[in-house]
Amino acid sequence: MQSDSNILQVNNLSKFFGGLAAVSNCSLKIKKGSITGIIGPNGSGKTTLFNLITGNLESSQGTVLFNNENITNIPSYELFSKGILRTFQIAHEFTNLTVLENLMMVPGKQSGENLVNALFKPGIVKKEEEKVKEKALEVIDFLNLKHLSNELAGNLSGGQKKLLELGRTMMVDAKLVLLDEVGAGVNRTLLKDIGSAILRLNKEKGYTFCMIEHDMEFISRLCDPVIVMAEGSVLFQGTSDEVKKNEQVIDSYLGRGSKLKDKS
Repeated sequence: MQSDSNILQVNNLSKFFGGLAAVSNCSLKIKKGSITGIIGPNGSGKTTLFNLITGNLESSQGTVLFNNENITNIPSYELFSKGILRTFQIAHEFTNLTVLENLMMVPGKQSGENLVNALFKPGIVKKEEEKVKEKALEVIDFLNLKHLSNELAGNLSGGQKKLLELGRTMMVDAKLVLLDEVGAGVNRTLLKDIGSAILRLNKEKGYTFCMIEHDMEFISRLCDPVIVMAEGSVLFQGTSDEVKKNEQVIDSYLGRGSKLKDKS
């Protein structure tokens, strides 16, 4: 599902740590309805770029536009309400809550969070909780996690935790989801399930994804376009086939004779 309009535009973005430029004059566009891949060697600025886009870090210069609105340096909790969500290389779950409870925790501004409502309007709180639970059960069913709905999240495998993080993005009106190495530490079977879920969310629900990933097989299956970063900026952008054939990319990242596997 693709559109000609850009949902995200990064203009000349930079982040300096002392004299070191982690991201340097970086510019890119993410089309609405696309699944865009970002690859590059470790230290090329990929995760720092995500942190700048999502307000986890303040930029040194440059701008970030979301649906033509300037969101530069807006805190992540405010971007959450706008529909910009991200996952992390290491999943951030509530280990002592079940899968179902983890999902039910996601929607903000629930009536039960207000003490007055909890004490004096229990009917409203209960009705809202039932609606949130119904949504969570739909997400669990979508991701084929029904057999784990009452399992503590801390007991899940790495791949199952990544699926749970993906499910958390489904609990709100996500417009742009940034996935930071969703395939890291995940076995091939679960990675296939995660990929299928991403494709379904893109095609059936119109989610726009941007993902950092090292696994070129996974990137090739899901992403168009693919953006290659090096030294904090964009080195090349094209289809996965074009990336694999580009001389600059081969020299700086993939390496001569590379099988295009993970080089992290």
